[in-house]
Amino acid sequence: MKNRTLVISDIHGCYDEFVNLLSVIKYEPAEDELILLGDYCDRGFKSKEVIDFILNLHKDSNTIVLRGNHDQMFLDALNGGDDYLFLHNGGIDTIESYCGLNWFENYQGFDFNRYLEAKKFILTHYKQHIDFLNSLPFYHETEEFIFTHAGLNPFYENWKEQPNDNFLWIRDIFINNITQVDKTVIFGHTPTINMKDEDCGIWFGGDKIGIDGGCCFGFQMNCLEICEEGYKTYYVESKSKKR
Repeated sequence: MKNRTLVISDIHGCYDEFVNLLSVIKYEPAEDELILLGDYCDRGFKSKEVIDFILNLHKDSNTIVLRGNHDQMFLDALNGGDDYLFLHNGGIDTIESYCGLNWFENYQGFDFNRYLEAKKFILTHYKQHIDFLNSLPFYHETEEFIFTHAGLNPFYENWKEQPNDNFLWIRDIFINNITQVDKTVIFGHTPTINMKDEDCGIWFGGDKIGIDGGCCFGFQMNCLEICEEGYKTYYVESKSKKR
């Protein structure tokens, strides 16, 4: 029987902080339900390690793993999609995590042909990671909560009919409007400092709760615990990048 529900989002290659946070919250895989809201790659330095760790958590424990927009950008780029969007949003860090920090070393900086070789290398040697990311759902629903990466479009009476891009990318329209659901929406994607102004802690916005602490930007990684008493919050400070 599960003990607690723990929710974490936007790990972004910050493997050390993620493992540290699991230690701080005393995560027990056999008892706790862990829900991850997406964005496992880009910007941090250890995307490969994060995805490998989460893949094994998903296999061996009660872990629900959702898809984020950065995970989707990674998949799209690997499959011939928008390379610029991926690279412009921290994709180089993901490439170097998989292929080595010296991947572009003899090419006087970034080289597009070398980047194409990197994509082939990842597709060949990390098929299990790619298949895992491709399998991830866009949301998870319980009796009281809807969990998703970015949010819900309030203009859809049936939120399940919104485009998948809304689950991954929506911001202001969701944050600034009341949803059409009678459940609390728990989301990441938008760093809480952009909503709270004073700190990076978890944002409680009535019908919605934002938990992205902006770890990859040098702030912190948050965890929301859902318990009988309500909510508890935890965090660890970023050490991988300075503000």
